[in-house]
Amino acid sequence: MPAFAKRMSQVRRSFIREILKVTADPSIISFAGGLPKPDLFPTGPMAEAAAKVLADNGPAALQYSVTEGEPALREWIAARYKTTKGMDIDPANVLVTNGSQQSLDLLGKVFLDPGDIVAVELPGYIGAIQAFSVFEPQFVGVPLTPQGPDIDRLGDAILGRKAKMFYAVPNFQNPSGLTYSLAARRAVAEILRVADTVFVEDDPYGELRFYGEAQPPVSAFLQGDAFMLGTFSKIAAPGLRLGWVVATPDTLPKLVTAKQASDLHCSTFVQRVLIQYLADNDLDAHIATIRQAYGAQRDLMVERIKAEFPPEVTCTEPEGGMFLWVTLPEGCSAFALFDLCIQEKVAFVPGGPFFVDGGGAREMRLNFSNAEPDRIAEGIARMGRGIKKLLAQTSCAAGA
Repeated sequence: MPAFAKRMSQVRRSFIREILKVTADPSIISFAGGLPKPDLFPTGPMAEAAAKVLADNGPAALQYSVTEGEPALREWIAARYKTTKGMDIDPANVLVTNGSQQSLDLLGKVFLDPGDIVAVELPGYIGAIQAFSVFEPQFVGVPLTPQGPDIDRLGDAILGRKAKMFYAVPNFQNPSGLTYSLAARRAVAEILRVADTVFVEDDPYGELRFYGEAQPPVSAFLQGDAFMLGTFSKIAAPGLRLGWVVATPDTLPKLVTAKQASDLHCSTFVQRVLIQYLADNDLDAHIATIRQAYGAQRDLMVERIKAEFPPEVTCTEPEGGMFLWVTLPEGCSAFALFDLCIQEKVAFVPGGPFFVDGGGAREMRLNFSNAEPDRIAEGIARMGRGIKKLLAQTSCAAGA
């Protein structure tokens, strides 16, 4: 067999995808996957939109299309930024992609050479780490605080080590659920203004706010000198595989060229179905339904954690999104807990894979969006039993 490309030795398989194989057993309650709740997908309205697209202009919807994306969809995305964030976006600067994951891949292709430094949050999004790993960069982790990134460490990564790229998820971050404060956003922008660093601001969860006030994107303080990513996976359906990147006028052609080399364009039919769905339905009403359901599930999970977990175990209480972050006492292993919890028929994602510096040994991510209330209550009770077993077997209990 021919030798594999050297770059593949740097790319780890997705730990979450491997866990999902374990959770295929229906008796296991899974908080592992980052999945939206399928009961909330607009199945009926999407079926109506698909039928209308085929009936009204079927041949055109089944033909090749332009790489940049269907003009009507790009215009809708640009208008959405004005409505929700007060930002003026030129539709010509919007590139429709196969989910935001492709946006990450395209940005890596266009900007990263082997050895370039990429700054990422600690903990950081596994999908971005995996996507950028293909291009053989050096990762530098920037720890997160409850208010946002450690500004001193971020400054060192960007100004001291001259990071080529900084990737961030400021709203309800995956995996921690944390959200940057307004002060942190301004501080991040101040650093980026004086640096020659590509800033990638991913916002897959921003529309899923349950509590508090929405904050402006970091990019809003940079006067367009950044890349903003978004997706329809969390506000419509992930199976559409449609996302986007807002680029600068001088870089969009490079991204288009990279996409042409990858897949020519996103599905014409799926784009047109989504356009029809958005024209015929109230997306804000649909998002309100999602927020209500996820907010109730988040509240229940936090409540049951406080009731079932030992007091020395802590968790974040996110204002939105799909995840919360649990921290075990010093000396505990989340991987050891995972094995115990699988015996209890419940699964989560240990924190280690979210770190590029070997951290995360005693932390874990829980997904609250894709579970019925009774499954949340039972699953957290099972995890509580697993944690108590771990504390009894090890010396990681408080005061030990």
